[in-house]
Amino acid sequence: MTETDREAVAAVWRIESARIVGALARYTGDFALAEDLAQEALAQALVTWPHDGAPRNPAGWLFTVGKRRAIDAFRRRAALDERYTALAHDLGEGGAFAGSAPAEPAEDVLWDPDQIDDDVLALMFISCHPVLSREARVALTLRVVGGLTSDEIAKAFLVPTATVQARITRAKKTLGAARVRFEVPSPEERAERLGSVLSVLYLIFTEGSSASSGADLIRFDLASEAQRLTRIVARLMPNEPEVYGLLALLELTAARFPARTGSDGEPVLLEHQDRRRWDRAAIRRGRAALARAEQVGRGLGAYGLQAAIAECHAVAPTVDTTNWERIVLLYEALGRLAPSPVVDLNRAVAVSMAMGPAAALPILDELTATEALANSHLLPSVRGELLTRLGRTAEARTEFERAIRMCGNEREQTVLRRKLTDLG
Repeated sequence: MTETDREAVAAVWRIESARIVGALARYTGDFALAEDLAQEALAQALVTWPHDGAPRNPAGWLFTVGKRRAIDAFRRRAALDERYTALAHDLGEGGAFAGSAPAEPAEDVLWDPDQIDDDVLALMFISCHPVLSREARVALTLRVVGGLTSDEIAKAFLVPTATVQARITRAKKTLGAARVRFEVPSPEERAERLGSVLSVLYLIFTEGSSASSGADLIRFDLASEAQRLTRIVARLMPNEPEVYGLLALLELTAARFPARTGSDGEPVLLEHQDRRRWDRAAIRRGRAALARAEQVGRGLGAYGLQAAIAECHAVAPTVDTTNWERIVLLYEALGRLAPSPVVDLNRAVAVSMAMGPAAALPILDELTATEALANSHLLPSVRGELLTRLGRTAEARTEFERAIRMCGNEREQTVLRRKLTDLG
């Protein structure tokens, strides 16, 4: 098989995997089995397509292969249970296994385009089910909805492939033990479960946009995958304002990616970015999604408020002309709606721009006292920046040195070392 053949199969899988796994889960009634069957169908495609050529309907071909494997699996189980029943009868146990054979899946379940959207939505909800750990939700979503391999997920999060595989296996076992049904949640349950879905997508994008470790500041493939999956959810749930709020946030944040790093890969801070390099199409998409969130909702939610903050940056010609007063108000609203130390830290930055660094230091003092960000390099980094602007060089040096020790990303360490050097 040539590399071109492999890439062609992989491209189809990336686009269609969620629909295939979802349809097989509906067909078999078994999410874990459906994912295994889809992987077997993919393996068959890697062997068959380079020799026979890609079929006219690749997704339908993969579904059909998975469906046939399912029928074979159910028949094998039934035959085995029949043998167990006969053995039990011979042993005088009165058919202890009688009735244990699973019914075969309904033969009338087809590759139904009208059902696919519900299948994908159900797949998203089950991958992000609250019974799973955060790490398991992320891994399972990227695997069964995003179509990424275990190797790709491991590379994105800088963990061993075996760790990712273990998380996925454990997640499927947990869902089975909890008897989680493959279905779109009821309207009453959907709101709570949707929060879990959006949280997973936000986590994936955050790791992509600001890598927590490694040599790259931005992992574009991971951020792009989060955007793609969020667009899918927005299409499937067009009347949910927070879905559009998250989509707006991702689009507006990603719009700055082209200017966030220099030609050498080093980070470029906001005040030094060439705003002509910002992706104007992404900004338009983000603002349209934010307008949609405002239209279908009754006030912006947490993601919508963050998107509104990102919009303030997107429309400003320069840092100095940015509407920092509005950003402070938006952060205050966000802090009341979804309180978090990171929100307070960002509010401190906005306050320093609107009212000066001295006005922001008390916010940082409160964060330091609570030790809420004790393991993050962000707090000493921001504190060092404000102390530098106040001329308190010795204190700023101490904060930057501490931030460097705590930072796990090599590119961000370079920026912090440069700030330390600039202190003289």
